[in-house]
Amino acid sequence: MGAWIKALVLLLPALLLLGCGPSEPKVEGRWYTQSQVETGKALFAANCVVCHGAEARGTPDWRKPLANGNYPPPPLNGSAHAWHHPLRALMFTVQNGGAKFGGTMPGFKGQLDEDQQEAVIAYFQSHWSEQIYTAWLQRGGLK
Repeated sequence: MGAWIKALVLLLPALLLLGCGPSEPKVEGRWYTQSQVETGKALFAANCVVCHGAEARGTPDWRKPLANGNYPPPPLNGSAHAWHHPLRALMFTVQNGGAKFGGTMPGFKGQLDEDQQEAVIAYFQSHWSEQIYTAWLQRGGLK
């Protein structure tokens, strides 16, 4: 009987911790949480807004190449092509930059960890309309 009591004394704190605080719910119909959006907003302001603009609106004439042949930063708010890419491709671009795609965006792999990268994506996706987000899901956005 003593062994059972010892096991219970050792396991009880762990079991209590597992039951502490439910995980934060996802934003309705989305893959991310509101905390991720808030974290992403701060990270976007610190790392992305200078190029992609306030609320991820992008730059004017983003479809037109610059004099050097590179494309300016596109909107990420659902009004451009970012919604055509699945989450893994968005993560790849955040990590490795946009030079491979004709842009000038630097990679953030060494600056932002994966949770922070996801938070940035959550933030700009929070600007996507339900119609755009649904279309993204239908294109395999979470695959």
